[in-house]
Amino acid sequence: MPEVRGAGILDEIDETGPNPGNLRMFRYSPPDMRANAALVVVLHGCTQRAAAYADGAGWVELADRFGFCLLMPEQRRTNNPNLCFNWFLPGDTTRGAGEVTSIREMISRTVADCRIDPSRVFITGLSAGGAMTSAMLATYPEVFAGGAVIAGLPYQSATDIPGAFKVMSEARTLPSRDWAALVRQASQHKGPWPKVSIWHGADDRTVDPINAAEIAKQWTELHGTGQKPDLVEPHDLYTRRAWSAADGKPVVEEYIVPGLGHGTPLDTGSGDDQFGAAAPFLLEAGLSSSLRIAQFWGIATVPEQTSAPAPAPSRVQSTGVSTDVATLARPTTATRERVERKVETPERFDVGAIINRALRNAGLLK
Repeated sequence: MPEVRGAGILDEIDETGPNPGNLRMFRYSPPDMRANAALVVVLHGCTQRAAAYADGAGWVELADRFGFCLLMPEQRRTNNPNLCFNWFLPGDTTRGAGEVTSIREMISRTVADCRIDPSRVFITGLSAGGAMTSAMLATYPEVFAGGAVIAGLPYQSATDIPGAFKVMSEARTLPSRDWAALVRQASQHKGPWPKVSIWHGADDRTVDPINAAEIAKQWTELHGTGQKPDLVEPHDLYTRRAWSAADGKPVVEEYIVPGLGHGTPLDTGSGDDQFGAAAPFLLEAGLSSSLRIAQFWGIATVPEQTSAPAPAPSRVQSTGVSTDVATLARPTTATRERVERKVETPERFDVGAIINRALRNAGLLK
């Protein structure tokens, strides 16, 4: 049994019910979880294990603090030799089949077992887990109040292995209406749609950062917000774009983190607003993506003096502000200096090359 640093209970559930995707199921219950708690489904990236990723990304600490439950599906090597969720295979990303249906069944069991509030189910994932998050939001949108895609890809950006490599290295671009049509065709759902948070490192060499903008196009079209963001927040550590519904509340947001490679952005340390532990693909950025995602979803409230991982950014309305992804992604001196102070030995290896070589060697075949 893997270990996490939380004070609650980590279990592997062997009798998961219908499991056409043949995934493992782990669940973390915090010590003070109450009836009608929220549920966060956490999907790991390639080469990672479920509990280790959830712990390293800070989700276990957040669950302890705010009393929500974690569900952590895990890939098996018999499905994918590199432990990637098969986000590019129609048999695993079609409602009623494969891995998406296994995850849906695990959610149903957890909601029943742990007395979860079914209106407060959320999902997030990194890389292949991020792309599978897109697939879950598309195939079972009625299940989720919100999602977060980190270094991931739009739903149905690829439907086979060659297409997956291509869209990872060179993003596929489509009109927003075409992206949205792919989601609408995935189920009979007519709305409302989950709110979505999108995160990507500007220096990601494994998954083209342009994919973040394409995910935003997919979900802003579904929400009917229009393609022009209602808000642009420039900051030394990130640039955030947000699109709001008619009531003025943001329903889609996108963070581009300058200087960041392929991984989940962290702000590690012992502070009240610091979570997680740096590791491969869990990258010190001076910014806790997990905390910000939980706040965006409305399941984490912290005192005002500790609520922001960084000083409040200046808020600039989108009128007259360039929203070109390359512009938003431009690294700043302040960003690099802050991150390098926190990381004793900055990574020098090419993460993208390592992952791509491993994927090619493995063949990504079931």
